[in-house]
Amino acid sequence: MSRFWSQVVRDLTPYVPGEQPKIANLIKLNTNEHPFPPSPAVVAAIQAELGDDGARLRLYPDPNADLLKNAVARRYAVTAAEVFVGNGSDEVLAHVFMALLKHDAPILFPDITYSFYPVYCGLYGVDSITIPLAADFSIDPADYCGQPGKNGKIGGIIFPNPNAPTGRLMALDAVEQIVRANPDCVVVVDEAYVDFGGDTAIPLTQKYDNLLVIHTLSKSRSLAGLRVGYAVGHPALIEALERVKNSFNSYPLDRLAIVGAVAAIEDETHFQTCCQAVIATRTQLSADLAALGFEVLPSAANFIFARHPQRDAAELARALRERSIIVRHFKLPRIDQFLRITIGSDADCQALTDGLRDILG
Repeated sequence: MSRFWSQVVRDLTPYVPGEQPKIANLIKLNTNEHPFPPSPAVVAAIQAELGDDGARLRLYPDPNADLLKNAVARRYAVTAAEVFVGNGSDEVLAHVFMALLKHDAPILFPDITYSFYPVYCGLYGVDSITIPLAADFSIDPADYCGQPGKNGKIGGIIFPNPNAPTGRLMALDAVEQIVRANPDCVVVVDEAYVDFGGDTAIPLTQKYDNLLVIHTLSKSRSLAGLRVGYAVGHPALIEALERVKNSFNSYPLDRLAIVGAVAAIEDETHFQTCCQAVIATRTQLSADLAALGFEVLPSAANFIFARHPQRDAAELARALRERSIIVRHFKLPRIDQFLRITIGSDADCQALTDGLRDILG
């Protein structure tokens, strides 16, 4: 701590990203990266943009990233005016908190959810109320309908679907129930993992002007290394995000990220094939862990959330690490006995199962 720190910095509890250890022959199942490489069209598009000498890199990228906005708009049958793009969905979320959720009333989100939400609340001075998940770790839509906030008002609602780190999915009609019940505040649905088993709420943006849906290309499009995210919603919501973006960083996406993201979005065959492969591996891994005595929550994400009734989660994580297998353990109330396990390749998941079988004896 320094005497030069502002009070905001002094009060912050920063987000802790998943560990990126430098271990030889590591099986990395802790950060929900895709086990398959991106579409070959992505590599080709980036190489084409670079050209023979990389001369285009001396020029600024398109500040509006119109090429990418148009690709997203075509994918979901919306207009480009309904699309916002940013440097990963975390940056999109940061602008959402400032542009749409910073009001005089508190926002609502689950007590067990993406841990960046409380960080952004602290950074931007947004009041919040956490809503406990149900006993089965699902989100009950009724908890977000008519929920009293400050003076009976709320400043917004945000939740992932599927939720993270639980992986549990809320049906689309339940999402619509929350949106419909809260016409006077923005409802933000963070769909980082929806492509692995859920239905996107993006079509509902054509019906409700208070709904914003956020996606990332880091998961189902295998582009965590490019950092691309986007939001879809009513043009008035998008305009608010653009105003914040252009007051912060008017060139958030570089040239290579723009063309690579467009290529990934346009290769539907590669996208569907890889997602289905992850789903199949998730089904097998869930069954294998259940056979070892684990309780595995239903997951619609590219990870599973599991606990063993007789073994401490932290001890299991340490034992796996000794075998060069990394999973995520959260030292938080209600979930400190769970491990979040990324769906890796079939070989990765088999090594995990074998390792756990050995550890459990």
